[in-house]
Amino acid sequence: MQPPRNPPLHNLPPEIDPASLDQGTAARVERLIEEEEGVQNRFGGLLGHAATLLAVAMSLFHLWAAWDIVPTTTLRFVHVGFALAIGFFLFPLSRRFRDRLMLWDLALIGLGLFCTWYLIAGGDDLLDRYVFPEPMDLVVGWLLVALVLEATRRTTGWIMPAVAIAFMLYAFWGNHLPAPWTHRGYDTTRLIPHLTITLDGIFGTAVDVSATLIILFTIYGAILQGSGAGKFFVDFSFALTGGKPTSAGRTVVLSSFLLGGPSGSGVATTVTLGTVAWPMMKRVGYRPDDAGGLLAAGGLGAIISPPVLGAAAFLIAEYLKLGYLDVLRMAAIPTVLYYASLLFMVELDQRRLGAVPPLEAMAVTPAGELARRYGFHFSSLVAIVVFMALGYSATLAVLYAMGVAVVLSFLRAETAMVPRRLVTALASGAIQAVGIAATCACAGIIVGCITLTGLGLKFSEIAIQAAGGSLVVTALYTALIVWVVGLAVPVTASYIISAVVAAPALMKLGVPDYAAHMFVFYYAVLSEVSPPTALSPFAAAAITGAGPYRTTLQAWKYTLPAFVLPFVFVTDPEGVGLLLSLTPQMTWADVAWQVVLAALGLAALAAGCQGQARRPLGLPERLGFVAAGLLLVFPALLDGLLPAPHWLGLGLAGALLLPQFRVPARPVL
Repeated sequence: MQPPRNPPLHNLPPEIDPASLDQGTAARVERLIEEEEGVQNRFGGLLGHAATLLAVAMSLFHLWAAWDIVPTTTLRFVHVGFALAIGFFLFPLSRRFRDRLMLWDLALIGLGLFCTWYLIAGGDDLLDRYVFPEPMDLVVGWLLVALVLEATRRTTGWIMPAVAIAFMLYAFWGNHLPAPWTHRGYDTTRLIPHLTITLDGIFGTAVDVSATLIILFTIYGAILQGSGAGKFFVDFSFALTGGKPTSAGRTVVLSSFLLGGPSGSGVATTVTLGTVAWPMMKRVGYRPDDAGGLLAAGGLGAIISPPVLGAAAFLIAEYLKLGYLDVLRMAAIPTVLYYASLLFMVELDQRRLGAVPPLEAMAVTPAGELARRYGFHFSSLVAIVVFMALGYSATLAVLYAMGVAVVLSFLRAETAMVPRRLVTALASGAIQAVGIAATCACAGIIVGCITLTGLGLKFSEIAIQAAGGSLVVTALYTALIVWVVGLAVPVTASYIISAVVAAPALMKLGVPDYAAHMFVFYYAVLSEVSPPTALSPFAAAAITGAGPYRTTLQAWKYTLPAFVLPFVFVTDPEGVGLLLSLTPQMTWADVAWQVVLAALGLAALAAGCQGQARRPLGLPERLGFVAAGLLLVFPALLDGLLPAPHWLGLGLAGALLLPQFRVPARPVL
């Protein structure tokens, strides 16, 4: 089938009007989104209907599984089977085959369906003989591994499959490595069934979470987008800030928080905000790289914003056997502090830019009017938390929240989820979940190799020994490991790998398991603004016209103050108060004190990073504010070397800030 003569832009988020970008910028943004979500076919005619039917079937199956009881193994097998079929149908072998369904795609779809049928039909007998597999079991197993690797390559790029292959090579021939990396070595009859038949490999915890929670939340997000919630959240943010050009930075922060729920994608949120906010930011005086860095930092917040969070948050709940509401509780204060940090940076930006010439405010609908018309979009977000608080599982909570969103959408004719719009949303939700499902399946290969070879325990011992048993040094090593892993693979995969390899080292040194996993989660998220996979800053750079690496450095500037915060979880015994968890010796007053210290420390770090307080700062003053911020946020760094690090930090910040009041501050609008 030949591609259309003038193919439209494929992968721009639905809330972005392609007309708001020039053709060159739109093409660059689309290419960056494709790096995260894969090159995707857009078929018309019969192939388009077939793709929609397949995607809707996937959504309906999982909605039914959320309502009724489906055996665990069947659910996981079918989930991966759908991901393989849609992956090979909608994601071409390479860009040159876009919008054409090739014979090899059909062959791969057929092989994926055959593997799924074989696993389901095998039933308990197949599971019982995984120690002594039959030849056909091994053939299907090797075939399934190859299909998962290829589907992951098509949807997320080649790095993740390459990492999985490296771990398989380690499982096969690690017995030839020196201690402490060596193990007994495993052959095909031991490794392949472990990866493809048991629930410790491809069909492990990650796929279980993808099949039971992640896909439901992607469908829910697609329904919100289809009903216009994304546009409302952006418009509402601009209205709250008065539509003033000088409020551009504040608008980015507020709208990134609101838009993060239905979007769930850092790149999509960055692009959505950038198309609207960049013209205002440019008029105010933001440099392109500064604006791009702030937009990327705002987009990053989409991954850590309750009530949806990123896919990794569902994995935290499953690994720790917690309710998803508990994960939301733990994420609440860190999320507020992250956005507080961004607001500190934005306010200091405005002081650095100073007063601007009078500019005409944007014509925006008043916030009250918008809330009266479309405020119902908030209802389903609140409903998720309410349903979970009433005792419903996260699965049922999001299912009922979808129902709330669909029913309330009929309050306005332009937002009503009529059948055609609902079908589009169901298909879109399934397609968005394909890349995550493939990533989780591929990560299962890695985790299966780690658990079989005992690499996770070995690595923990190596990390602790290298750190000399120091918790602070081990935390620094862990952060570095998670960051390095995140440079190569997506956030979800980075968390899965690091949760198995790096988190146990912290737990062996007495860190609570939930604090260790939240630490790993936040540093996995940080990889979103770290090259070479810094897709959010690169997308922002494409919009603002700045250099991508300068934009990435600016994104680091905006996000680094907040990402010192996770060290409090693991190095300060009372730091778990920021996760709204109390030790037996703590009270809620201790939690409040921790929050105040963290907020003050982030403000000091923001001043040091920006080089601006009430007036511009010299280098010694900047270094002083950074030191004060670290003493407030990360006192364990010098614990035992200096008495009362918190109070020293407060005193240093006060001493640096006092002279600032002797000089008139720049006016801020």
